[in-house]
Amino acid sequence: MDGMEGRGTAVLRVVVAVLVLASFGTAVAVGRSQVKPAVGVAPPVARATTTSSTIATTTTGAPAAPAPPPALAEPAKAVVSPSGVVLPVIAAEAGAWRVRTPCGNETTISEARPLSQADVVIDPGHGGVEPGSVSDEHGLAEKEVNLGVSRELQRALELQGISAVLTRYSDHRVPLTARSAVAKAMQPRAFVSIHHNAEPDGPYDGPGAETYYQHRDPQSKRLAGLILEELRATFAILPVTWVGDSDAGAKARVNSRGDDYYGILRHTNGIPGVLSEAAFVSNPDEAKLMKTVEFQRLEADAIARAIMRFFTTKDPGSGFVDGYPRQSPAGSGGGSKSCTDPTL
Repeated sequence: MDGMEGRGTAVLRVVVAVLVLASFGTAVAVGRSQVKPAVGVAPPVARATTTSSTIATTTTGAPAAPAPPPALAEPAKAVVSPSGVVLPVIAAEAGAWRVRTPCGNETTISEARPLSQADVVIDPGHGGVEPGSVSDEHGLAEKEVNLGVSRELQRALELQGISAVLTRYSDHRVPLTARSAVAKAMQPRAFVSIHHNAEPDGPYDGPGAETYYQHRDPQSKRLAGLILEELRATFAILPVTWVGDSDAGAKARVNSRGDDYYGILRHTNGIPGVLSEAAFVSNPDEAKLMKTVEFQRLEADAIARAIMRFFTTKDPGSGFVDGYPRQSPAGSGGGSKSCTDPTL
């Protein structure tokens, strides 16, 4: 680590401590007094112990085997397999569940962690053979950051009594239809898809965070504005040379048919959903910090505060802009073509 990177990481750690103590503590107090405790959900899959500043320590390796099924207040709506695959439940069978796989097939599984309720479904974008954006300088794949932030977001929410479920707990490919199937099965109060950006328009005066909402849903729009507020306020004091798009902000993007441009927002229509693009993996200055657990936790805590405000206040959010039109396909990832189910 050179001197500049060492100073930047040290500053980031100090900033994390100050922000978490000063601002997140207030959100915790509000959440405990106004939000019902989670019921009927087993503890989250155990995370690997962090031994360095890189994301690899939190997002790689085999997930822990699921705990024995607890007594559930409600029937399981989905289950988590021993390898970290989330499977919507079709029907309960004797000592097992009939489930739908990521590729849309049906199978029966007996060893799994049942999930009966979720206030929030968190979607770590990409995975497996679909890495998302990749930092050429730091060798950091977006899929790793997405999963690391999602795990930290689940932790932050559950500390406040908000139950949360991820659409994947390990590094495997999940088509958009399978991600939305988990959300539809769990019927949460909010859905957040975690992504990180690439190909900015150029330098930006401040954090270039972007959030996308479902253009027909005012609650989705409000959540996008709250997440943008918290991300911008949290990132603003970090030692970063920022980049961004000229239309950075909270926005909707519509395709030529008048539907939401991004498939994950189309497929989850009916659940207030947001696609978060918090920072740019393609910017070496941002990617350097993104590799650290401290940054991932900082980002997750900001999104958790926004979700708490969404649940407990009528705050409208801010930073709304009209996004510039985009008619080309949103990328080749996420489709069901040539789908191969992961090992359960």
